[in-house]
Amino acid sequence: MKMRRMKLRVNRGQLLSLSREPTSGSFQKEGTLQVGRKETALSERFCRLRGNLLFILKKQAGELEEVLLLERCSATKLPGDGRRLAVGFESGDPAVFMQSSSSAECASWVVALKNASAESLGRRIAHLRTLISSHAHAAAERTARDDSLENDAGADGVQSAAVVSPLHLTVECRGVVATQAGVQVQVSVIDAHKARKHCSTQIVKGREDGGFLTSVCFRGDCPLYHHSRIKVAVCRAEESATPTTRSFLGFTSFSIRDLLGAKEPHISLSLRTMDGVNEVGEVKVSRLQMQDESENKAAPEHKCLALCDTLHGSVQDKENSPMMRAALCAQLCKVYRFQTEDRRWLLVREQMSETPLSFSLPKQLLSALIQEHTNRILELEELGELSPHWDGLRHDVTKHCNHLIGLHQETLAEIDKLSASSCFKSSSTKSNRHLQFVPTNLHSQRMEVTSPGSTEGVWYEVITFGAAADHHHAFKHGGLKRLLSKHTHYTEGSVSYSQDESSRARELLASVAQLLPLIFGLAEELLSVSLELNTARLQEVLDSLTQQIEQLVHALKDELVKGALLAIHNQCTSDCSGSHVHSNGLLCEDSPAAEESQSPLDSLRDSEYDEEEWDRAWVNVAKSLNCIIDMVDRLQGRERRPHELKESAGDTRSQNTGGTFFHVSDVASLSSFSSSSASSWQEQLLPLVVTLRDCVREAVTKARAAMTFVVLQGAVAATVAQGSGQIVQRRHAVFSQALSAVVCGFLLKLYGGLEDPDFLQQLHTVGILAQFESLLSTYGDELGMLEDMEVGVADLSGMAFTVTEARTEQPGDLLPALSGTWGSYVVKVPLPPETFGSLPQELKNGGLIRVEPVLFNIGINQQQSLAERFGDSSLQERVNQQSCERLRAYCNSLRGALPHTAAVQSLADMLASLDRSVEAKKRKNVEVLWIAAMACRKVNGVRLTSCKSAKDRTAMSVTLEQCAILRERHALSQQHFSTALDCMRRDGCRMENVQKNVGSRKFAFSGVQLLTFPNSTDLQTAATDRLPRRSCTRFYIRRCVVMNVCSWDFSVHQKPPCCRLWLQMFELRTCLCNK
Repeated sequence: MKMRRMKLRVNRGQLLSLSREPTSGSFQKEGTLQVGRKETALSERFCRLRGNLLFILKKQAGELEEVLLLERCSATKLPGDGRRLAVGFESGDPAVFMQSSSSAECASWVVALKNASAESLGRRIAHLRTLISSHAHAAAERTARDDSLENDAGADGVQSAAVVSPLHLTVECRGVVATQAGVQVQVSVIDAHKARKHCSTQIVKGREDGGFLTSVCFRGDCPLYHHSRIKVAVCRAEESATPTTRSFLGFTSFSIRDLLGAKEPHISLSLRTMDGVNEVGEVKVSRLQMQDESENKAAPEHKCLALCDTLHGSVQDKENSPMMRAALCAQLCKVYRFQTEDRRWLLVREQMSETPLSFSLPKQLLSALIQEHTNRILELEELGELSPHWDGLRHDVTKHCNHLIGLHQETLAEIDKLSASSCFKSSSTKSNRHLQFVPTNLHSQRMEVTSPGSTEGVWYEVITFGAAADHHHAFKHGGLKRLLSKHTHYTEGSVSYSQDESSRARELLASVAQLLPLIFGLAEELLSVSLELNTARLQEVLDSLTQQIEQLVHALKDELVKGALLAIHNQCTSDCSGSHVHSNGLLCEDSPAAEESQSPLDSLRDSEYDEEEWDRAWVNVAKSLNCIIDMVDRLQGRERRPHELKESAGDTRSQNTGGTFFHVSDVASLSSFSSSSASSWQEQLLPLVVTLRDCVREAVTKARAAMTFVVLQGAVAATVAQGSGQIVQRRHAVFSQALSAVVCGFLLKLYGGLEDPDFLQQLHTVGILAQFESLLSTYGDELGMLEDMEVGVADLSGMAFTVTEARTEQPGDLLPALSGTWGSYVVKVPLPPETFGSLPQELKNGGLIRVEPVLFNIGINQQQSLAERFGDSSLQERVNQQSCERLRAYCNSLRGALPHTAAVQSLADMLASLDRSVEAKKRKNVEVLWIAAMACRKVNGVRLTSCKSAKDRTAMSVTLEQCAILRERHALSQQHFSTALDCMRRDGCRMENVQKNVGSRKFAFSGVQLLTFPNSTDLQTAATDRLPRRSCTRFYIRRCVVMNVCSWDFSVHQKPPCCRLWLQMFELRTCLCNK
């Protein structure tokens, strides 16, 4: 191509404006290159190509150095390392040499520069006209042919234009695009000259052979016909989902008729640039044979039926909704086909996803804890000056809170750094000090099953994560349950107040602080006004004083105050001979002689308590106020008659204890006062006002002391009484891990049930069930993990969910938000406005969705065998028994709220079977787990499965459960059951999970572990009698693990003689021991 570099007279200001425009589709390409007139003297410049103008700037957004007009010129790639190119000019001017960062980038610049000239543009336009003409001619022929087919079909009574969806396609890209690290494939459907976007795949990474493989699913919501055309566009992975001229790599298209009519189940197409001229790669489109054409070609039992690694549906699918994209990330997908009992095919998609909640919720929890402890310190400081004893107690709480604040702030800072690059904590980092709040190996394990003839798949999900335990502090002294049971010296014999009571006490203290100055001020004003002899003004001030005192009495006549006064006396009585050393080094003796100066709290502790003393304090206030009222009446010349006084006296005696003010009965004292003509009004009111102030001050002092006691005891109960800082932080960390897992499970359950009115009614009436399945043993460190997990799961019962309306559909606005304080957290789940509007009114009004957590544990490894023979498994028995009772209570509540729901009809028999299994005390009775899981799915609960690190035992449990669901609910062929299980374990998502965690595709089971797995983990063979005796988890796990851990290439019937003999000897010894 011969072109020429010319000098033109142009407007320099306009060129500068063009070169500095923000990045947009107007620029074909831009980037940093080494540029120079000599091949050996290159300088770094920023180049921007727009049309046939190449702008060369000294730096990005910097000064414009030169503009090249790319006409009558040639761009060629120089030999060597493939990163250098030259632009030569037909005029003979010196060439411009350029060097890029990579060979692929150099090739991209060469193509862009070649296509920049007007001559190249003209050729592309001509080619496009030819393509349009040919496509129009082909479309006319197809229309005529379709009309002919319709006429023929009408005569025979056969329906034409049959819908060919559902259809599953795989797309494989090869060629130039293979130079990219990753690509994104966009698929559109063209019908009647109208194009609709179907899906945009996730970033597809290159394989070892240089190709990119993905798959697309067309369901009933996206009907396809024989005349439909599919357009496939390939873009760079680093660009956004909307292709621009800079991200676009190539496209191709094909018709459904050509694909279905091909002799092979695939067609090969050329991937072309946007103008359709240059070929940049090859696309191979294949259809997955899921229908009857392959039913006679059943795969052998030993062959894995994995089809592909991804399956992307339409943009209208629930899986592609903004809510799902916000909740899940880094998805791994495997697609299988399995044969049913009627020799048809199931399409099974297994999907494992990470979640940003792994880090976002722990960060929110840490921030909430820091704020809570900070507020508690401020509340204690607002109590003012206290005696040494109570100030020492305040110092203990403050020191405890400051210690936790420091630990949480350090952890939060480290999590912030780590969460910027990942949302996954591997099992190898479970002991990391800074990641103890982050759940280990948290994933959502989901399975979609599309039955033959169905266009919609059915989803089953389970959340998998490592045991909610504090691995950093380890388990030398046991887990939380044992540590908390040892910590009793703060709680025994002491009064504990809830957060609501502490909040009420702080409100009362605030009311006292506001009302007391007003009362004293009005009393002084009453004396001042009495000098003016203004009866109207005097009555106005008296009315205000009466109103303020009534508000004070209404606030402080609270049972909480009276109970606190009694608690102070009881605590003094029980601790009268003890002493306590506070964290500030102060030794406080609890005897009355220990302190010279005592605060009101201490005076209450030292004095003998009288239950009627509190009521008498307010009676004195009432009498004092009524004396002032009577005196003002006398001063105003409105003396009441004796019979009125008698009536007032009777009312006073009958309602003294109620805190209501009535006229004093004893008016004999009033005779000592002279009339207003004998002395001034102020002299006669002064002693009465002083008496009123003293009575009010006495009552307020008692109330303030009682509320201070409540606040202090509440702070102690929430901090020091919970244990040392290490125990409290451990509890917070365990709760954080369990919280992240259950919130992830609730989101998936909520998103999947938005169209189910019974489920939505269940949420706001009885809440959501969270069933934790644990496979930990009750021996060694795992016993401590189970003790941690028991407390963490129980703490979830204090939390709740509420649904809110999101501002936008951006992922950041759809993430859950945590609010509240310890023991009463609320997780706000935002939904898009359209979705939120369709919810029941109870949920839209902010109704709380309570969580009912249950934990069932059955140890299955060799350590559990040791625990059952030589140790103690009482913890497991107690946990299962308590969870069984809570599950029964939840089901009874559900039956009462929704008696006509189909799910609750069979719960009674299921719960009875669970009771029998729990009470059976059978070793490794995995039937408990199986029945609990079935009950959870019946009531639309959240399923969570865990072991030590959610890697090996969890993988066995999850894959076994998936295959059980396929067999029980989707008629999976019995002879293909073991094949499906082996396929999921060898090539499924759980093997990818092992790879992510330890960098090796091998489950970590030893031979001894395999022999100690329970015989009845095979989907409850004893309950169904549908599988042979050897079809047990021990058999399945051994078969899978022998091939993946030991890397031996043989089937279960072809073990090496030495291995087979060793296993037989060990099994014989185990059987003898069992007998």
